[in-house]
Amino acid sequence: MQRLQQSIYSAPLDFTEVKALYWDKEYTMQEIANKFNISLWALYTFMKKYKIERRNFSQANYVVSNRLKPQFKIKQELSSLDEKLKVAGIMLYWAEGTLNRNTVDFVNSNPRMIKVFLRFLREICGVSEKRLRLYLYVYSYHNVRTIMEYWHKVTAIPVNQFTKPYVRKGSLNKTERKLVYGLVHIRYNDKRLLQIIKDWIEEYIK
Repeated sequence: MQRLQQSIYSAPLDFTEVKALYWDKEYTMQEIANKFNISLWALYTFMKKYKIERRNFSQANYVVSNRLKPQFKIKQELSSLDEKLKVAGIMLYWAEGTLNRNTVDFVNSNPRMIKVFLRFLREICGVSEKRLRLYLYVYSYHNVRTIMEYWHKVTAIPVNQFTKPYVRKGSLNKTERKLVYGLVHIRYNDKRLLQIIKDWIEEYIK
């Protein structure tokens, strides 16, 4: 692990932590400098010395614009019921969630599981309702509008926050029995929240 401590720093800087804050958690350089109580120039010098690549213009613009959107607020004081809900949400995402992208994406066809995971997002993660998205995967034999209304009632996500559904051609009897109301993706586009959920999963693995 690489560390640098000079008179310009009030505390040693850790290469791994600085890189993770900048790239994984999307901190700005000013936020990192404030966290370690150092100047921007000191941070710039450290990143240059240890070859921590800086964002290009489009990447920096994305981070700034993303900060302007409603984010999320993790609930800190959890009751015993909250703890159970948190564990349920983490385990559900570990089993049925996407871990290798930049957005929270939970996939299932079971309305009860969908409800539990949404409770986890809303009550534990404190997500913004406006940023919740629902992506529907259906077959051509489905009545898409009816199914969208069904999932609207299950999730309480407004239909105007549903993305364009994917309609697959063909009809298989086995699939028809299993996917009566199609397959649902509950999505929340926030790289930082995904990382927090992944960290929680890792804690339970250990």
